[in-house]
Amino acid sequence: MRLVIARCSVDYSGRLTAHLPEAIRLIMIKADGTLAIHSDGNASKPLNWMVAPNLIETHADRWVVTNSKGESLTIWIDEVLEDVTHELGDDPGLQKDGVEAHLQELLAARPWVLEEGLTLVRREYPTDIGPVDLLCADQENRAVAVEVKRRGEIDGVEQLARYLERLDNDPRLAPVRGIFAAQSIAPQALVLAEARGIEAIEVDYEGLREVEDTELRLFDIRH
Repeated sequence: MRLVIARCSVDYSGRLTAHLPEAIRLIMIKADGTLAIHSDGNASKPLNWMVAPNLIETHADRWVVTNSKGESLTIWIDEVLEDVTHELGDDPGLQKDGVEAHLQELLAARPWVLEEGLTLVRREYPTDIGPVDLLCADQENRAVAVEVKRRGEIDGVEQLARYLERLDNDPRLAPVRGIFAAQSIAPQALVLAEARGIEAIEVDYEGLREVEDTELRLFDIRH
C-alpha cells in the first residue's frame, strides 16, 4: 500500500462532476489499484475514490486515474509532504462476532426466509475486494448477493454495493441483485439501500435459532 500526504486539489468527471479545492489530504493507493482520497475528518469515508481496475498515470504536477467506465479522477499535486509504501501481506479477512457468524450460518441453511425460492450457491463467495457472505440464486436462476450483519449500518450497505459492482463484472453472474440482511437496520441504512437498489431485510435471529433447536431435537429423536 502506498500512502501519500500532499497538498492537492481534485477534479472528478464521470456520472457527475466534482471538485475538491486545494488542501492537505491523504492519498491511499492499494495493491489492486484502488485509490482513495481522505481528509483529516469525515470519519473513515473517503472524499473521493476510484475502485480497481484503474489506470493511474503519474506526472510531475498531477495524477490521472481512469477506468473502463469513462470515469476520470485528476489529482493536481502542489506539494508532497510524505510518500511511503508498505507491503501489508495477505489479510485473513474480517472475523465476524458470534451472533453475526451464526446468523450467516442460519441464513445459508434457510435462504428462503429472505425470499421465496431463494437457494444457496456458495458461502463466502470471493471477489477481488473480499468475499460476499452468501451468493444465492432466485426462482428465475438470477444471482443474488447477500451481506449479513448483526446491525445494519450505512457502511454495510456500501460494502455490499462494492461487492455488487465487482460481481457484475462477471458475465456469468450479471446482473446481480443485492439483499442486505440484519437483525436491525438503521433508518439511514434503509434509505441508502433503497437508493442503491438493494433490498434491506430485518431478520428474526431468535426465531431462526428456535427453528434450528427444534430441528436438532427432531434429529436427536430419530437417531
